[in-house]
Amino acid sequence: MSRVAVLGAGAWGTALALSFHRRGHAVTLWSHSEDEARVIREARENTLFLPGFALPPEIEVTAKDAAVRDAEIVVSVVPSEFLRPTMKRLAPHLRARQIVVSATKGVEDHTFLRMTEVLTQALEPAGVRMPIGAMSGPSFALEVAQGQPTAVTVAFDDGEISARVREEFSSESLRLYTSTDVIGVELGGALKNVIAIAAGVAAGVGLGYNSAAGLMTRGIAEITRLAVACGGRRETLAGLSGVGDLVLTCTGSLSRNRTVGEALGQGRKLPEILAGLGGKVAEGVRTTRAALGLAGRHGIEMPIAEQMEQILDAGKDPREAIRELMLRPGKDEQ
Repeated sequence: MSRVAVLGAGAWGTALALSFHRRGHAVTLWSHSEDEARVIREARENTLFLPGFALPPEIEVTAKDAAVRDAEIVVSVVPSEFLRPTMKRLAPHLRARQIVVSATKGVEDHTFLRMTEVLTQALEPAGVRMPIGAMSGPSFALEVAQGQPTAVTVAFDDGEISARVREEFSSESLRLYTSTDVIGVELGGALKNVIAIAAGVAAGVGLGYNSAAGLMTRGIAEITRLAVACGGRRETLAGLSGVGDLVLTCTGSLSRNRTVGEALGQGRKLPEILAGLGGKVAEGVRTTRAALGLAGRHGIEMPIAEQMEQILDAGKDPREAIRELMLRPGKDEQ
């Protein structure tokens, strides 16, 4: 078994820490805040982000940066907006022999970089070079914490490293499939959050199953166009980190992105909705803007994402956004 450091003590990071512990690994759960780490340590439970799950005493909870030094595998679950400064902070304590797995589903605002690209850039000035890959797929934190069967994809440029991570983390409740398509796996996981907001909007305004099915299908078409333009593989987007994650996040009641969209569809304002998440992150809000920036860079059309940006940033009436999508010029399906 290995020493694993999970960076980010939110719901997803805590759920992964529990899963890795059940697999038999020595797990450290790292928080950016000593106050947050102390609360979790004393309660032996993440009462804010994942209540109801006792953390075994063997899981170390800390905010000490040096705690990541001895880990053989580092799993980053830091929200996209905080990833770059966090990794710059931790870089002096990381070693070339370690493997880094990004489990954050987002695209960096302004730079439009994927999380593995942000990790690489953040670590390079410190001279830290290590294998960096991504893990993504249909995986609600609550169900992973419960030990419900879950399947995800792990991708590294080097297939042997993908296979090693698969063997390290696979268990009777977490099944990993391997890939060398880091781009496709990351973009599938990040961009589906945009479509999940749209699915929530459709539900919020009272649309039915026909609308939801059409939206998801055209959504995966948008995601695939952009991912392929960026160098990803079409077949990856038909797998767990594409269609699989899209279906889960667009239909599941545990989806924060769908929840945000549903509230928007009901007429609530975005600041109020985000405040009501209690510190939890809906990555799709930021990813919508970043996705359109990335699409513009590659000359890719993303009409659903464009309408979501208008709703999120300009307060556009959701019903008008849906109307404009329906009245777009006819075209062949692709």
